[in-house]
Amino acid sequence: MNKVIETDNLTKKYPAGVGCSEICLSVNEGQIFGFLGPNGAGKSTFVKILVSLLKPTSGAAQVLGRPLGDLSARRRIGFLPEQFRYQEWLTGEELLRFHASLCGLGRHAGRPAVARALEMVGLRGRERGKIRTYSKGMQQRIGMACAILADPDLVFLDEPTSALDPIGRREVREIILQLKQAGKTVFLNSHLLSEVEMVCDEVAVIKAGRIVAAGSLAQLLGGQIEVEIQAEGLTPELEAGLNGIAPLFRVEGNRLRVRLADREQIPRMVALITAHGGRIYSLVPRQRSLEDLFVELIERREVSQGVDDRRHHL
Repeated sequence: MNKVIETDNLTKKYPAGVGCSEICLSVNEGQIFGFLGPNGAGKSTFVKILVSLLKPTSGAAQVLGRPLGDLSARRRIGFLPEQFRYQEWLTGEELLRFHASLCGLGRHAGRPAVARALEMVGLRGRERGKIRTYSKGMQQRIGMACAILADPDLVFLDEPTSALDPIGRREVREIILQLKQAGKTVFLNSHLLSEVEMVCDEVAVIKAGRIVAAGSLAQLLGGQIEVEIQAEGLTPELEAGLNGIAPLFRVEGNRLRVRLADREQIPRMVALITAHGGRIYSLVPRQRSLEDLFVELIERREVSQGVDDRRHHL
């Protein structure tokens, strides 16, 4: 697969600290890549380096097969920053025409490009309204339209849904999936894990400026299953037996949770409970979520040796 982003020990240091440190990752063409981390972890710094708004302190990177800052590559990039502000006195159409001129699109190419962008973000028929009259969701969509106006091959979206209600987030999510269907690569910088889990092919998690995990969702979440069981008769002897199958990580009254390596361990647990005279009232399996993984990684004080390898080639 073609790599649209490749970084090698990319680092940005500020006088007050490190924005990102020795980041090594690669992103394949045509995928939606999620870049996750808590506030202040270095997500926006990393994105700004890749779109050439910041210069790295050390390390190297290629975007669309070209070194950072290359003009031919920058023409093929779309970018929606986290905190964007547009001229509120302009209409949506006027804003897009202005951005078309910045992209070097003449009148003949600019008009159809504006029409395509409006159609894709669902603002067709609202383009003559002033930006100041747009709702938050509409402003986010006009921002997306600016980012995709020049038909870029690679689109960076920095927290595109953070200020939106559930309907607005769904609209933006549908646009992201449309971009993928059109063969674009989307680099999604976000801390909204449910959104990422719905659309992303692969993810990387950054903590305190360093990558602590990366890979496909299937790789990172694995085959583990959490099972919540409600049962009577959970004696200490029975709990010890259940721990022999898989460690219990929560017990509250007649409810317990256990993390299993695979579904085949469920019948063994049921058989053990009934053999000890226990009565099962409910058993609910739940696949491990991205949120579970994220919390585990961010709250962990020390990164295990298996995850501390700085080179994550996805």
